[in-house]
Amino acid sequence: MPAVNPPVNKPQLTAPEKDVPTFSPEAVSVVYVLGGPGAGKGTQCANLVRDYGFKHLSAGDLLRAEQNRQDSEFGGMIREYIADGKIVPMEVTVQLLENAMTDDIQSREGGGGRFLIDGFPRKMDQAIKFEEAVCPSKFTLFFDCPEDVMQERLINRGKTSGRADDNAESIKKRFKTFVETSMPVVDYFEKQGKVVKVSAIKSPDEIYEEVKARMKQRGFEMAGK
Repeated sequence: MPAVNPPVNKPQLTAPEKDVPTFSPEAVSVVYVLGGPGAGKGTQCANLVRDYGFKHLSAGDLLRAEQNRQDSEFGGMIREYIADGKIVPMEVTVQLLENAMTDDIQSREGGGGRFLIDGFPRKMDQAIKFEEAVCPSKFTLFFDCPEDVMQERLINRGKTSGRADDNAESIKKRFKTFVETSMPVVDYFEKQGKVVKVSAIKSPDEIYEEVKARMKQRGFEMAGK
């Protein structure tokens, strides 16, 4: 019997340390922004930053910056994952986001902040890890858009963006990855009542009108109002 006790007690001692988030949801507001590639997330995030005082953090931009950073130990790995349309290991992405949030919060008086995290979480393990270790989210803003519309937008963007993944082959891989790994995340939060779904097939201005109405329903007022 004595041999049974250690494995039972050990997880009970270590679990609380793993489950304490870095930031309090009372002081820090996190809104995830999800949608397939080409759904228009970046455009709408720019509107929300301008009107609501959010800090926009793009998981993809942070990863691309890290892959190009001189002497980065993760650069080569990130480059390979992105080129193949695969999801970069959770630990790297979560740490980059936490570092960016810390930098922004330390620059503000009062230690709080509002964050739009664009293109994240793209997988269940990312969602669970971030919620437990960094900060629980308020909700997920999900831009719902048909695949053919997104593909047309990305092909057009690729003509001027210079992004390595704005090509037909990478686009197909990204669609497949999104459906298989990110949609379960949307479904997971939707069951908790933490998803705001917005149709993304209209013009950017029309989409933003709906976004503003839904943000108000969730208790977010525009800056200065």
